[in-house]
Amino acid sequence: MNGNTFRMPARRLVTVAAATVLAAGPAALAGAGTAQATGDHGRASATVLRTGLDVSLLNKTVNVPLAVTLNEVHAPETARKTALTARLDGVDGGRAFSVLRADVAESAATVTAAKSEGRANLARARLHVPGLPLLSVVEVEQVTSTATCEAGKKPVADANLLGPVTVLGKKVTLTTGGTTEVEVPGVGEVRLDLSRTETTSRTAAATALELKVSVDPLDLNVAEVDGTLTLAKATCESPAAPEAEQPPAKADEPPAEQEAEPAAEVRPQGARTEADLAETGGSSATPYLAAGAAALVLAGGGSLLLARRRRG
Repeated sequence: MNGNTFRMPARRLVTVAAATVLAAGPAALAGAGTAQATGDHGRASATVLRTGLDVSLLNKTVNVPLAVTLNEVHAPETARKTALTARLDGVDGGRAFSVLRADVAESAATVTAAKSEGRANLARARLHVPGLPLLSVVEVEQVTSTATCEAGKKPVADANLLGPVTVLGKKVTLTTGGTTEVEVPGVGEVRLDLSRTETTSRTAAATALELKVSVDPLDLNVAEVDGTLTLAKATCESPAAPEAEQPPAKADEPPAEQEAEPAAEVRPQGARTEADLAETGGSSATPYLAAGAAALVLAGGGSLLLARRRRG
């Protein structure tokens, strides 16, 4: 029996198995690619008041920093405190003095997977610095700031000042988005920046009011104050946008099974004659046998002819 008869099913099995592996490979890779990466949930903060003041005493022989905050929160957190006091050695006999008093002073910061937001609100507030216990540096009716960052959207920053503003006892009109300078002889000067906002592709910041203060009451060098005051500031950073889920890639169809053609027989050249002769019952001696048989026939024919002649 021809050995190729046994090889045909094996060859067909190998073809089908190879097609199955090639089809399963892309499908497995596609399944692994559908997992979504978890992104950053973003950040948010809010502050009602932050001070960065340098207080100089006794003709600037003593420098005391005044760095305090009111209702500074980071998400997720809220705060509602309406007064802030501080103590500084050499100022008012070391007793606590009022920095800020307000009817409403609140801040909030929230963060979810879709949005982060900071909010600050200050209403009917009076701000003081050392050396001016009876005169407010600034009085505001209401200031608010909001910074909102949504995933996949442009961040938004908004700051508002509502109602009148009084600086060093003088009512002033502030320029939206600009700078206003107020100077009071014998007291000092204040520079105010209103409604400052900044945004980037993922962040936002809003400040309702920022004051740069330089105060030297009556030029007595008792309490010279220089620095910055920030009212109602909010910031945020967008959460990472979720990756769009990609549909699994279709697996390649396995190639259609084709009928395998019988393999051509390959035989050694020297064995071809013997095999072919063996299939017809012959061998390599057949020509000689045929020649001998022919000779016998001829010899027999000659003998018969001679015998007939003899009889005749």
